[in-house]
Amino acid sequence: MAPHPDDESIATGELIQQVRQAGGEVQILLLTNGDNNPWPQRWVERRLRIGPDERRRWGERRRSEVARALIQLGVDSQALRPQGWPDMGVTGRLRDALDDSVAVIRERLEDFRPTLVALPALGDHHPDHSAAHVLTRLAVARWNGEAPRMLSFLVHGHEVTGAGRVKLDSSVALHVNKMAALACHGSQMALSGKRMRRMADRAERYHWTPDAAGAVESAVLPWQPSPLLQGWMHLTMVDAGGVRHWPWRDAPLAMDGQGRHVLHGLDPAVQGPRFVKLHMNVPSPWIFDRWGWCELGNA
Repeated sequence: MAPHPDDESIATGELIQQVRQAGGEVQILLLTNGDNNPWPQRWVERRLRIGPDERRRWGERRRSEVARALIQLGVDSQALRPQGWPDMGVTGRLRDALDDSVAVIRERLEDFRPTLVALPALGDHHPDHSAAHVLTRLAVARWNGEAPRMLSFLVHGHEVTGAGRVKLDSSVALHVNKMAALACHGSQMALSGKRMRRMADRAERYHWTPDAAGAVESAVLPWQPSPLLQGWMHLTMVDAGGVRHWPWRDAPLAMDGQGRHVLHGLDPAVQGPRFVKLHMNVPSPWIFDRWGWCELGNA
């Protein structure tokens, strides 16, 4: 699962090679073409205005780069499954077209029948990554086949330690080839090569994704937002029953004896994972989440 071109190389370049060396097959579900990427495009193309045609062309360029990167990693470019979802719009698809979005991922599961799925971490600060985690978990929960094991990877944010942590064994040759695959993403390396090499140079670490918690009627939230911000804040909850939204002050919240916010009114009949996101609907040039998602019952 790659939200954007280059995620497959940065996060899983060595894992992909090890699967291929062991005789396994690999498919990459590429959610977006990475076309909402104006500053590298301005730098590379020496232009200021980025319109729809320029974005489309940039996305095509990035998709051709990921195809070359996969060949470098030993994967046929036909294994790429691009969806063309809006870059910086995966959360919007989750919110506005949940069933259709989950169905796309479920269809890929039914077609490929993987035993292992590598997916972005829920705590990744990029909203496309965290939303991809939520959608993948819901798709796996709805799939009737044997559930694959799931390894979460982090690209943007601080690594979480603790149970379930996996460090991939590697070799110099695998790492050198991974960096060669990264170099195929020339559109990104032109402006951000140092940052991208730093991210890809880290040892590949994952977390085994836990099973969903049991059905509950209430759950403690991990956030303590300032009262000054609460008038602009919203909660979004998603589970097998669909999506619900509340302004913070209208959400079914109460304080417990330890000063924590508790979300009430959860339907215990709904099975599978359940996620809540805290966010502000305020335009900002900062693309990363401040609070992000949590999985209720698996804090």
